[in-house]
Amino acid sequence: MPPSSETIPNPADALPYAIIVMGVSGSGKSTLGAELARRLRCEFLEGDAFHSADSVAKMRSGQPLDDLDRWPWLDRIAAGLHDAARMDGTAVAACSALKRAYRDRLADAVGMPLLFVFLDTKDSGELARRLVHRADHYMPASLLASQLDTLEALGPDERAVTLDAEEAPDRLCAEALAWIGREMSGAAETAGDARRRS
Repeated sequence: MPPSSETIPNPADALPYAIIVMGVSGSGKSTLGAELARRLRCEFLEGDAFHSADSVAKMRSGQPLDDLDRWPWLDRIAAGLHDAARMDGTAVAACSALKRAYRDRLADAVGMPLLFVFLDTKDSGELARRLVHRADHYMPASLLASQLDTLEALGPDERAVTLDAEEAPDRLCAEALAWIGREMSGAAETAGDARRRS
């Protein structure tokens, strides 16, 4: 059963915040991100839609992206999240966010609290199977190994939760919403304390 809306702070009573569902291709980022946005009644941004035409062509040809390709892409996602969250109180995006430096760039650029929901799995075979059966997408399964090699573990100081990508989408959504609710309730209390002291 999904958590009640009472577990998620009312955007009118809390600071705007943003959520990124992260992980390698095939982990289910878009599925979970879209469902979180539906439950939170906010906009969902598909990170793949923010790639340049040159980056899409590069991936179609089986070449992995490098940092020069990714920096402007990350900045576009952050700007989109910022604008959407300012309108609705929150916004959700799907983005691989593989390196710590990428996550730091996103957190700095979005200009508000940013939470990461990491869909993790050790079963590369399942990821490859999902990619092979995914229709109408430019990311070939051959690039999965490079993404797994690039992925950096979350640090203890990052605002993030790790979930098992092989769990059912409804369960993942419930777990993510419960964690988001705890994180943002704490942030709202801290902000309220600061206002009372000022």
